[in-house]
Amino acid sequence: MKLVSVIIPYFKKKKYIADTLSSVLNQSYNNLEIIIIYDDPEKEDFEYLSNLISHDKRIKLIFNDKNLGAGISRNIGIEESKGNYIAFIDADDQWIKNKIEEQLSFMISGNIDFSHTSYKIIDEENKYISSRKAKNFFHIKDLIKSCDIGLSTVMFKKEILKSNRFPDLRTKEDFVLWLKLISEGISIYGLNKDLVLWRKVKNSLSSSTIQKIFDGFKVYNYYMKFNIFKSFYYLICLGLNFLKK
Repeated sequence: MKLVSVIIPYFKKKKYIADTLSSVLNQSYNNLEIIIIYDDPEKEDFEYLSNLISHDKRIKLIFNDKNLGAGISRNIGIEESKGNYIAFIDADDQWIKNKIEEQLSFMISGNIDFSHTSYKIIDEENKYISSRKAKNFFHIKDLIKSCDIGLSTVMFKKEILKSNRFPDLRTKEDFVLWLKLISEGISIYGLNKDLVLWRKVKNSLSSSTIQKIFDGFKVYNYYMKFNIFKSFYYLICLGLNFLKK
């Protein structure tokens, strides 16, 4: 059985982490290593989390001396990972029980390097809001105007990363990496099954409009090397597509 490395950055998600971990540990596919990167130097939830994971030897806990952000924390997890495949889940999301099994089968049977799945969006009280359908992305033009890949749905072969990693951004760090990979010829395949519950949290960093605008511009101007006018054009496209969802 292929080893799948599951990487979870953790920062002040005590309300949700038990459900998140339960959804990972109870997967129908159990050849997993779970790497949690504890990114809160205040250690506010450290004892709680340590007790929560003490019963399962598949879990490895890494502690950051300072707050590095989710992207850099995932990079640390990637460096520590031993799996053939890597999957991500944020500390307030949940996986359906057969998520890894179905997605891995989909990838192996199709010889796929990178996949993502459809997902349902829930609120802070687990109530259904809406859903997102996974699509295939074969060219950078397919993805450049809208970040339509749910990070907690992603799985890929570790070998495709090479030297690529998440950039040091507070939001949109995953979008930058996906654009980088697709620009290097990696096709992204969508599995149209709702295998993830993605939680929309009002006070999360990802909900900050100003931060999203700033980081969205940086995606195009700094990382994609577009000029100012082209960067603003794609930023507007990104915002409009977000409003349509």
